[in-house]
Amino acid sequence: MNVLFVHQNFPGQFKFLAPALAQQGHTVVALTMQKNPPSPWQGVQVLSYGAKRGSTPNIHPWVTDFEAKTIRGEACFRAAQQLKQQGFTPDVIIAHPGWGESLFLKEVWPKAKLGIYCEFFYHAKGADSDFDPEFPTADAGADACRLRLKNVNNILHFDLADGAISPTHWQASTFPEPFRSKISVIHDGIDTQAVAPDPDINLTLNGALTLTKADEVITFVNRNMEPYRGYHIFMRALPEILRQRPNAQIFIVGGDDVSYGARPPEGKKWKDIFADEVRGQIDDASWARVHYLGNLPYQHFIPVLQLSTVHVYLTYPFVLSWSLLEAMSAGCSIVASNTQPLHEAIVQGETGRLVDFFDAPALASEVCRLLDQPEERQRLGENARRFAQANYDLKTICLPRQLAWVESLRAS
Repeated sequence: MNVLFVHQNFPGQFKFLAPALAQQGHTVVALTMQKNPPSPWQGVQVLSYGAKRGSTPNIHPWVTDFEAKTIRGEACFRAAQQLKQQGFTPDVIIAHPGWGESLFLKEVWPKAKLGIYCEFFYHAKGADSDFDPEFPTADAGADACRLRLKNVNNILHFDLADGAISPTHWQASTFPEPFRSKISVIHDGIDTQAVAPDPDINLTLNGALTLTKADEVITFVNRNMEPYRGYHIFMRALPEILRQRPNAQIFIVGGDDVSYGARPPEGKKWKDIFADEVRGQIDDASWARVHYLGNLPYQHFIPVLQLSTVHVYLTYPFVLSWSLLEAMSAGCSIVASNTQPLHEAIVQGETGRLVDFFDAPALASEVCRLLDQPEERQRLGENARRFAQANYDLKTICLPRQLAWVESLRAS
């Protein structure tokens, strides 16, 4: 079987599936907008393509997003034409459609089966857009119009796709019928053998501070520090946590850019805005226990989770982070926001504790309560790991289902 993967930043969500197909003996090719990608990569031939033009100046702001997707789609279309001229014809195309690259691939290979990764369908009400009253849109009506046009890319793919995959039931539920019935819910997968508890873990910060499981370590992980993942709420809980727990060390993992939602005011960073907001409530000695670790390589990130005494995860009603499931696999005791994406993974009092997203005092109280309950932390962590193994394990659950999904696409 010939398989073509399309992802702007390959491998992305396909980092396990693409190599697995190559290992089975299939011919696997990937298209990406990365410049000079490593190729071959784990048996996958990776080819780069680029847009030939930028967005039109002063175009109507509601259509800027779709024009950008059309530009990327054309770039991928041209790359696909070249592949076809070189003799490559895929039986199955697996694409993340979020940036528009897969819009025109059926024009090149009309008989190929197209499977798309359904990450999120936008809604003006009831999901992320109107969730946080602290950050209202300046013109809610216009924003609803913009989101309707933002979904044009999704809707056009509904007519093209022969099947779809989504990592969680809630994310799949954001898509409308009749297309929703085409979506198979299969998570990308967590390697629960590699991400496992380590009671002997120790970490040394800056060559000076060495911590073990005997220490109190509170972890908070975002791709970037921003409101979508509750960074502002966590920071507002921090003064009370530091006051109640004079020995606790705070590890904050992630960058200072923006992954989702609006950017901060010009010249500022969300990370600094909310740190500055609470800094006056925290003395210097306590602030020295707050450690911003930045974006960590994976081999350094997992030990942070293994060291964690209590892990905090907060999110708007949006895409569920891999980091939450990795924390579960590592046996973390978790306090999370009581928002829809969490309900599939965190069962209150069984695999973690849930608090109202906006209630910073409740978050501080729950974290401190768990720090005083070692047996409860142990129970929650063990339950969380068992749940991750039973539902998200890469090798026994997710990857076999993904491979079966690809076969079903070919046969459809």
